[in-house]
Amino acid sequence: MEAILQKGLTALNLPTENIPALLTYASMLAEKNKVMNLTAITDPANVARLHFLDSAALLTLADFHSKSVIDVGTGAGFPGLPLRILDPSIHLTLLDAQNKRIEFLREVCAALNLEDISCIHARAEEHAASHRAAYDIAVSRAVASLPVLAELCLPLVKKGGLFLAMKSTDSGEEVKSAARAVKLLGAEVQNVLDYPIPGTEITHRLVILYKISATPEKYPRTFAKIKKNPL
Repeated sequence: MEAILQKGLTALNLPTENIPALLTYASMLAEKNKVMNLTAITDPANVARLHFLDSAALLTLADFHSKSVIDVGTGAGFPGLPLRILDPSIHLTLLDAQNKRIEFLREVCAALNLEDISCIHARAEEHAASHRAAYDIAVSRAVASLPVLAELCLPLVKKGGLFLAMKSTDSGEEVKSAARAVKLLGAEVQNVLDYPIPGTEITHRLVILYKISATPEKYPRTFAKIKKNPL
């Protein structure tokens, strides 16, 4: 795994001095995954490429330096925690609705002495009630349609900030179908960038939404309403 990370980060022109922290994270993930379902990807080489390098690639596609970043539906910590490990200037919040995941992430942060990361157990729509327009960047790799993700994430983003949605390259129709939701929520599609994961033949997509105005107060709705009637 170390050699894969070394080669992949070098290909991305990213620093490699924090690879030991990534290796500790990977070890803790593998151990915890024995007793709870954190990831279906267990092969160390695939963890390196499909979790760490996939996350790391975002640092080449947007400016995260010294930004306040929230990872919505972070799961086992992707992409947020690798981003913060590789760029310590990031002010990171990891948000997930499952407390077991958040407890695991707190354990990882403690092991790596990352005391400035907020690991929060809450639903995105609940967190928005007290942290509306609080972040420069929201990012999500969660498995949900873009209209749903946009309503959960954009209320958290400041005017002039970004929501970065990690998607597959066959998401063209999904991006088109989200146009109404994105506009209603005060944003616009700034860019759609396809990027290769180093060391693989896999290409993923980053949909970048730019916040141009405040999200109307009625959003986000409850998750039940969002899921039943997406914008």
